[in-house]
Amino acid sequence: MKNKLVIYGKVFNPGKVIDNPSDNELRARALEQGGVITQAGNLAVITKVRSRSAKFTEIFHDKQPDEKDLKLIEDVFDYLEDKEVIQLDRRMCMHSDFLFHARVYITSQYARIPLMWGNTLFEEENKDNDPDFITITVAEWPERRVMVFPEEGLTIILGTDYKGENKKAMLRQLMYAVKKRGCLGLHAGSKMIRVEKDSLLQDVGFLFFGLSGTGKTSLTCHSHWLNYPEGVVIRQDDVVILEPSGSAMGTENSYYVKTDALDLDSQPLLYSACLSRRTILENVKVYEDGMRIDFYDSSITSNGRAMVKRSDVAFTDDEIDLPRVNNIVFITRRNDVVPPIARLSPEFAAAAFMLGESIETSAGDPTMAGRAIRVVGTNPFIVGSESEEGNIFLSILKRNPGIRCYMMNTGRVGATEGSAGENITVKDSVKIIEMIARDEIKWKQDSFWGYDVPEEVPGMDHRRFELNNFYQPSEIDTLKESLRKERIEWLERFDGLDPSIINAIRGG
Repeated sequence: MKNKLVIYGKVFNPGKVIDNPSDNELRARALEQGGVITQAGNLAVITKVRSRSAKFTEIFHDKQPDEKDLKLIEDVFDYLEDKEVIQLDRRMCMHSDFLFHARVYITSQYARIPLMWGNTLFEEENKDNDPDFITITVAEWPERRVMVFPEEGLTIILGTDYKGENKKAMLRQLMYAVKKRGCLGLHAGSKMIRVEKDSLLQDVGFLFFGLSGTGKTSLTCHSHWLNYPEGVVIRQDDVVILEPSGSAMGTENSYYVKTDALDLDSQPLLYSACLSRRTILENVKVYEDGMRIDFYDSSITSNGRAMVKRSDVAFTDDEIDLPRVNNIVFITRRNDVVPPIARLSPEFAAAAFMLGESIETSAGDPTMAGRAIRVVGTNPFIVGSESEEGNIFLSILKRNPGIRCYMMNTGRVGATEGSAGENITVKDSVKIIEMIARDEIKWKQDSFWGYDVPEEVPGMDHRRFELNNFYQPSEIDTLKESLRKERIEWLERFDGLDPSIINAIRGG
């Protein structure tokens, strides 16, 4: 350690630091500590904590830690004074304007965490320099707690060995740092779809918003079954930096894939990548007889994960940035009157950003899985004013009128007390996105919401999702009015939000 880390007068001085061990060293330690090699030749690990610790996370942005918090920091640092920790340095982003040096310290008996985290990012050439962001993880601590100090670029993670906690700790810090530059750090995937228009191949840039488990990764990392010379170029899976100019800078060198019910038919790119020798499986069922992998067995958890290197996913290249965003898709997962796709005005898109509608999944709070929730920006890692983020998002859209925005439902349409309704399949969503890229969807205006809905989607029978198939006209009106009321009540919570955003929902 070049300089001692001091936080609120407490000095971080671990007993022994294993300075940037190699990937092979970390992998060997992870095997000794309980990992196994699967039939695919990759490493599989099991953790004690199997989802993020949102309920145990506190962000010290506009407040100071109290005496109890300070005592906890002191106790943790005292504990580490005779402990062995692994230090790993990595770089976030590739663009020269957005290079961030990230460093983790993790107690050495949890080598799988730095192994997976290190594979998520890029090699840092200047390891001796002071980092921009630091995360200290003591997974064996008896109390579960995540303490975030944005101004110091520091996160302290206690009592959890879930790799996603370390991943998001750094991304949270990055998103806060770029917001101070007038950009937005978005919980979104990015890709280009290359299609033929007017006898010319054109690259159409997409961003996909969505909470973990709603289909963001599945749709970002999909080929759309296009035939050469058409195709896709997959860039990022999780977090991008949206600049005022309308470009989107990437941050990571891997994907953190949710493996629940992953199959070759609907998600061929991800399925194949998850069987790469470099992939690390986390909480995925692996049978002892031949180490067979079973993505359909959720006995460990329904939040099984795979750390997949970008280069092991077909249709990636050596770039992570999106030069131009043409389309933004907000992925929600509802079961009632929300259509499979709707085209939005900038104001309605900003409202969709603020609404962040979805359902809770096992990736967030397993005890609440299936319940309807709203998370601004579908981003549980916002630091500071959420209204400010919505206003910045609207200003970027107004500055870039060529960006079109959509709300995509990956759940069902038409659920009633006696019926689950019509399922919107991955194949449905994939076809819709392809037709958006080709600009071949025929639209009509929805008289209630004012946004556009499909009149025709080539290659798909959208009539399956007409509300009249499931509800009486009076029921449709009641459900829509109820949803509008819910949305308005949610948006009214945000002081300082541009009035045009809430007026888009009111119909004004």
